[in-house]
Amino acid sequence: MRFDELPIAPPLLEELAAKGYTEATPVQVAVLQASIDVDAGRAYARDLLVSSQTGSGKTLAFGLAVAPLLDRHRTPRVLVMSPTRELAQQVARELQWVYRKIGVKVTTCVGGMDIRREQRALDAGAAVVVGTPGRVIDHLDRGSLVLADLRAVVLDEADEMLDLGFRDEIERILQAAPEERRTLLFSATLPREIVALAKKYTKDATRLAVGAQTAHADIQYLGHLVAPREREHAVVNVLRAHDVGTALVFCATREGVAHLHGSLVERGFRAVALSGELSQAERNRALHEVREGRARVLVCTDVAARGIDLPAAALVVHADLPHNAEVLQHRSGRTGRAGKKGTAVILAPMHARGGAERLLRAAHIEGGWSPVPTVDDVRAKDNERLLLDVGALVGEGEPEDLDVAKALLEQYPAQQLAAALVRSARRSLPAAEELPLTTSYKAAAFDRHGARDHREDRRRNERPRGHDVGEGPEGVWFRVNVGRAKNADPKWLLPMLCRRGHIQKRDLGRFKISRTETLFEVSPKKADAFERSAREPDKKDPHLRIERADGESP
Repeated sequence: MRFDELPIAPPLLEELAAKGYTEATPVQVAVLQASIDVDAGRAYARDLLVSSQTGSGKTLAFGLAVAPLLDRHRTPRVLVMSPTRELAQQVARELQWVYRKIGVKVTTCVGGMDIRREQRALDAGAAVVVGTPGRVIDHLDRGSLVLADLRAVVLDEADEMLDLGFRDEIERILQAAPEERRTLLFSATLPREIVALAKKYTKDATRLAVGAQTAHADIQYLGHLVAPREREHAVVNVLRAHDVGTALVFCATREGVAHLHGSLVERGFRAVALSGELSQAERNRALHEVREGRARVLVCTDVAARGIDLPAAALVVHADLPHNAEVLQHRSGRTGRAGKKGTAVILAPMHARGGAERLLRAAHIEGGWSPVPTVDDVRAKDNERLLLDVGALVGEGEPEDLDVAKALLEQYPAQQLAAALVRSARRSLPAAEELPLTTSYKAAAFDRHGARDHREDRRRNERPRGHDVGEGPEGVWFRVNVGRAKNADPKWLLPMLCRRGHIQKRDLGRFKISRTETLFEVSPKKADAFERSAREPDKKDPHLRIERADGESP
């Protein structure tokens, strides 16, 4: 349904049209139709309990729904509560442009910001206040926020606020608000706690379940199985293979965010980090760099990225598996928003494949397992993009550019000049990583029914510790100081040895893994060079020592 078919005030319609919004999303239609008396053209005082997935447009839905309750009153008329600072600020930004032509002032009250500045903004008069529960309580205690004239309360991402432990604060705020008000409660899921909260603090709330059947329909899911030590390299190759405008990479911990962010920056990615340990100014700066296009990769934790809207985000990478299906959906919902297409990539440790598939089935996600993109895959993608990007530069050109081009053509063949242009374009691209094992992993579909043959996985996992992993002849035996006690496995030993010794997979023969060490065979032609290279200290594996096992063989 089009916005101009809904009972929305002309100034608001003008702002929507200026932003390019013409078609309302299902949640916007449902909320507006439940809020507006079409015949009388006025707002209902109806409470709502709305379940809708992230990315469905619910901020604009409640913004338009409460607009008839607003005026240029100097005390708050609408209070919106959000679980995190970033989400509150994002909501405030969207409401500011929606209400621009009707002269309604919007301000924020969020933790981590200067509370005295917020007090001044409240004293100056704001009809809409968007805040986090803890900071709203602070202003209530100080007397700087008065709710006497409040006409509506909106709880955004209510399930997340309860998960973060804000129940007491929410109840105290709702008790302080006037009884004659509208209460609109939005939640991605409706657990019992949410339903109980709505029953206690709303009046015969109309329950709307919107978009549950088509959630994330615009997201393509891909799964890659990786060895534990290949995860970081896998992230690099996934980012390089997709090379989208903006990508979000999710880690389970703040430490993981810091480590992966540093690694990506070191490799040449324009990346920023977002985690709970950063100050509010640092978090705002990171998001601003992504929105302005100066950074293209945001590495973040679940809580830090809750509800963040980055319109250009076309890729989400689950570097660490989420804890449950809800988190998986919230993470993935950062892409594929408002009708745009997106991709979510799941990196699962090989030993955790079963758990990963249970998680996907619980989220009703369909997709498939495939190998991590290889160096050759990334190069092929680069070639396709370079043809388009360099081709887009071809045109008539400025006179001074044509003069230089003519001089160059007099000195060099055209093919060499084109090659130099391509080489210059490649120079700014981070290098892809060698992942010798990923190409051998069997791909299989994961679906909501879990219909998949696991026998091949069991055969792979049950292979004996001593086995041939290469095609080489009888060779020279070496040892590395890691064994079964430290989960040694050829799946990650092989690529590490190739990297340390500057050899290929075909140059390695048999492996024999004992409790404390691993013996392995190197081609006689490569043994001396391997020994010299492997002796060099390695910052990625500083504790692994590789030496010749003279006179020893299994």
